[in-house]
Amino acid sequence: MTSESKCLEGGHNPLAHTWAEDLLAFLIGTSFIGLGMAMFAQAGLLTGGTAGIAFLLHYYSGASFGWLFFIINLPFYWLALRQMGRAFTLRTFVAVGLVSLFSSLHRTLFPFAGSLNPYYTGLLGGLLIGMGVIALFRHKASVGGVNILALYVQQRYGLRAGKLQFGFDLLVMAGALLVAGWPQLLGSLIGAAAMSLVIGFYHRPDRYIAQS
Repeated sequence: MTSESKCLEGGHNPLAHTWAEDLLAFLIGTSFIGLGMAMFAQAGLLTGGTAGIAFLLHYYSGASFGWLFFIINLPFYWLALRQMGRAFTLRTFVAVGLVSLFSSLHRTLFPFAGSLNPYYTGLLGGLLIGMGVIALFRHKASVGGVNILALYVQQRYGLRAGKLQFGFDLLVMAGALLVAGWPQLLGSLIGAAAMSLVIGFYHRPDRYIAQS
């Protein structure tokens, strides 16, 4: 039995994360998400939630995905502030800003040569994004938008965040029919499934309680 399980079983609060642990989790989580987003953009894939909307606008207009992602998330901070508190909102604002930065930085400093296989990119990118989201969830932050809503619903009503996230992803994927071919659409669905699998498997309130 782990020390964390003993704490939960014995009724004691788990040890809080230090500021250094929070900082490292933010950098690792947002860099993973940013890399996954950069891979998706190179392969012409989409994902769900506000990122999916940013991708659609990016493919339509050619505007920077990072800036679009940052701007689209702004209205969701109101829900985060009301339901999740000031600390969570501030952490999420920083996380979204870092994802926006890393998604652009990766494509500049770590450019991909040629086209990427949409199926493998969807799988690997989805896993990277999912693990990045978990790192942020476990340090009381998210990447905004639907993640805020999913985290709130799980804490309030017990509905798994991964299932809710996947439902929103499917709706956004419907919009992919307007801008993507079938290989990109299938790769996007693989990415959404991989990301939701990671979040649903690892983000369980009965197994881990974030303390920061």
